[in-house]
Amino acid sequence: MRVNTLIMIVLAGVFGVLAVVLANIWLASQRNAMARTDDVPRDTVVVAAVALKFGDTLSADKLREVAWPAGAIPDGAFKTTEELLTKDLPAGGGSKQALQAIGVNEPVLATKITGPGQRATLSAVLGEGMKAVSIRVNDVLGVAGFVFPGDRVDVLLTRTERGGDGADKSFVDVLLQSMKVLAVDQVADVSKDSPTVVKSVTLEASTKDAQKLTLAAGAGQLSLALRQAAASKGETTERVTLSDLTGETPADVAARQAELDKKAAAEAEAAAERKRADDKIAGLAQAVERVGSKLDDLSKVKPAPAVVSAPEVREVVKEVVKYVTPEPPARATVGVFRGVKLETYDVPRQP
Repeated sequence: MRVNTLIMIVLAGVFGVLAVVLANIWLASQRNAMARTDDVPRDTVVVAAVALKFGDTLSADKLREVAWPAGAIPDGAFKTTEELLTKDLPAGGGSKQALQAIGVNEPVLATKITGPGQRATLSAVLGEGMKAVSIRVNDVLGVAGFVFPGDRVDVLLTRTERGGDGADKSFVDVLLQSMKVLAVDQVADVSKDSPTVVKSVTLEASTKDAQKLTLAAGAGQLSLALRQAAASKGETTERVTLSDLTGETPADVAARQAELDKKAAAEAEAAAERKRADDKIAGLAQAVERVGSKLDDLSKVKPAPAVVSAPEVREVVKEVVKYVTPEPPARATVGVFRGVKLETYDVPRQP
């Protein structure tokens, strides 16, 4: 056997023994940790045995008790199922219902179920001093149906007002921010996750905000802007006008509106002028028609017989034309060439 082979076998054996020792040490530490955990005082907590949604009635078959570290029990948790189902209920009995979605093995807390004499209604989920206000929306203003109970939205108000120059000015303001959605139409179940086109959305608002929403519903058009789930803080906003859409200043908008008004006035004047011309033409046509009617009437009248008078006798005057020979002129003009030059002389005519 070669020396290298022998060395490899020895090293393999050493590493194998070392791995076994380390594994035993790790297992021992885990057993010690479990033993220390068993020493921690434990208690029980009631959790949901099945998934619960808004309005579900609580019963023993939907709940179960699980072990829970005594020092880590959540506030409002129940230790036993009997305590959860009967605590604070009247002597005549009754039932409790879920106010929001509760997952499997999630502790059932007092804030997630109805209290004594309560029903699973919208009023049971309102915060202290808060009100529920509904606003009308449609498939566009309601973010295409993607707003669900439990979401946070901003409420936008769109209005149109007439300025001092007589021009209409439209603008949009952020009326309220980070408003909690309590219900969509008549559904307040936060576990609902399928988009639905709705007609109304109910928001949780303070008394003053409820007044703003009610007043704004009649002052303009309300629309919703869905916020990020973790974005609950407000932000600085400003009014958006038509000039922000086109990049023009209010003076530019006013000048363009004045130009449009001037053009509209010119078109109205041209239309009035055309109407006056049409009226004149119509008047002339009526006058021609009246004249034609009179001519037709005159053509129907028989003419009176004409009286022939005796011919007038006129004196005939005869003219006699006599030829008179003119007298010859007393002087004559004589031309004489001297070389190439012509000379004229005025001389008396010989008889």
